[in-house]
Amino acid sequence: MNKLEVVFFGLCTLLVLLGGVFTVAARNPIRGAMGLLTTILGVAGMYLLLAAELLAAIQIAVYAGAVVVLFLFVIMLIGPSSTGTSDARGAAGRYAGAAAFLGCAFLTIAAITRIGGGKELTKMPEAPAGMGTVEVIGRELFTQKVVVFQIAGILLLIAVVGAMAVARGRGANLAVSVDESDAAKAKSKSKSPDGPAHEGASS
Repeated sequence: MNKLEVVFFGLCTLLVLLGGVFTVAARNPIRGAMGLLTTILGVAGMYLLLAAELLAAIQIAVYAGAVVVLFLFVIMLIGPSSTGTSDARGAAGRYAGAAAFLGCAFLTIAAITRIGGGKELTKMPEAPAGMGTVEVIGRELFTQKVVVFQIAGILLLIAVVGAMAVARGRGANLAVSVDESDAAKAKSKSKSPDGPAHEGASS
């Protein structure tokens, strides 16, 4: 890696880390979604460094262009000021969890450094020409990985059909319960002294 690639990698790493922290720490859900968008852009930049241009484009188009927009749509639908249940752990529990996570991270880094200390790092080979392009990935998907690709599509189709069936069943049960409650209310009104049957008998 030359100096420009190192600087670009550091910038992408900074975007990923800052975006992740901002996503978790932000109280406003819209700002949290913007932090998630920052993390996605950093990951797309790392894909570019790995000569995976198609994955970088998919990362931006699918995640940044669809998932984050969906999150923002849901946030706007339920209201950005809506809040969930309060955290009963308090600030002390959250800070203790963060400290434990940082401690485990430092111990892991120290262990990796100690195990690999004194050993010369192996340089990664250069990426072959055309790696990560649409042509190469398309040829790989539709020749050697065509069965796996079709199985993944079938699984996604089954998941969509199952979700529609579950949603439709819940809607039908809800409609039946509403009809039964309306019928029960109408029956109770007809039996009440102030109901229409009593008025007709008195007249």
